[in-house]
Amino acid sequence: MGSFASWTVSPLERKPGDKWNFGASVTGLDLNNLATDDMDGLRNAVWQHKVVIVKGQHKLDPKKQWDLVRQLDPETTDEGTSPNDRRNGLLTRARCIPGAGNVRLFGKGFQGEDHYGYKNLTIERWLNHDWHVSPPSREAFESGITRFQRWHFDAPLYGDEPTWFTCLRTVRQPSGPDLTVEWADGSGLTMKTPPGLTAFFSSVQLYDMLSSEEKELVDHSWVEYAPHPFKWIAQCKSRNTGLGITGGGHLTEEELGEYDPAAVKKYPMVWVNPLTGEKAFQVHGACVRKLYLRKSKGEQPRIVENISEIHDFILGIQHRVLKPEYILLAPAEEGDLVIWDNYGLFHTAIDYPEKYGPRSMHKADTGGSVGPKGPVPIPSLY
Repeated sequence: MGSFASWTVSPLERKPGDKWNFGASVTGLDLNNLATDDMDGLRNAVWQHKVVIVKGQHKLDPKKQWDLVRQLDPETTDEGTSPNDRRNGLLTRARCIPGAGNVRLFGKGFQGEDHYGYKNLTIERWLNHDWHVSPPSREAFESGITRFQRWHFDAPLYGDEPTWFTCLRTVRQPSGPDLTVEWADGSGLTMKTPPGLTAFFSSVQLYDMLSSEEKELVDHSWVEYAPHPFKWIAQCKSRNTGLGITGGGHLTEEELGEYDPAAVKKYPMVWVNPLTGEKAFQVHGACVRKLYLRKSKGEQPRIVENISEIHDFILGIQHRVLKPEYILLAPAEEGDLVIWDNYGLFHTAIDYPEKYGPRSMHKADTGGSVGPKGPVPIPSLY
């Protein structure tokens, strides 16, 4: 447990059988009135604990939420005026809170007579399983069977750098019996969850699962993402676990249309935490179009362009952590603000039947001032 002036950071408690090793709650903070020293301490708490739940922010002004996420990355130049399609392919359907920069309204159901300027707004089917290769039946879903929606980290993967942190405030939470998340991949794995929570796994914990030989490989290797990557996979289908895609459906380069080669992103496979020095295997596998594999600085990389081989390599690593005991269901309540390290975690929403009630969430992120750094730089030749 740690404290900064009048506020306290407490690691989340694990139940028997839990193996996730990150997460903390913060009490005693008013994010509407945050001092500079508090901001520095909060930033370090997120880098250290990966995901932090700031309790009791029922009165948080959305403008203050935008100020917060920008001050957490004080060198960002993101003014919150870029179109949503620069974030990723799903966020084009989100609504920005008027006057609050890039604070977006997510949710489900009726949002109220006046939700921060949105009058009598109903969000219909924001979450659904339509892009899974074999979604649960309507009857199964209504009975409480659900899936992880889409495992990812927040990044456009083209143009702007990934946000350092994401801030998600729970304005209104659904309620009802626990749901059953099923993997539906032949493993038989399931886990229980209350409705309306966000799930996380740690890419740092994943890296620690690798053998010394695998660490040597990923430390020196990197990936290249497709131009307009979310448009590239728009017609693909997700695996039922929500992690990765299956089969074909990728657009050709001609179908993608014009793009700026300088905006195409090459990132190391391993991202280093700037505070702790921890390493994370942080690869958005669905959007990768090339792997560059090598085991040392002097070695010429083996370039992999076969999509099936790319997916097999990345999922062969990530599936190790995709087990119930390594997944944190962040226990956020109405009024809480969840802040997470976008360079060290994957996350996903989980759908629920409409009978559980409306959900209202305010989500904010920025273009990162500095992109991810790996343990070994990508050679300038590439």
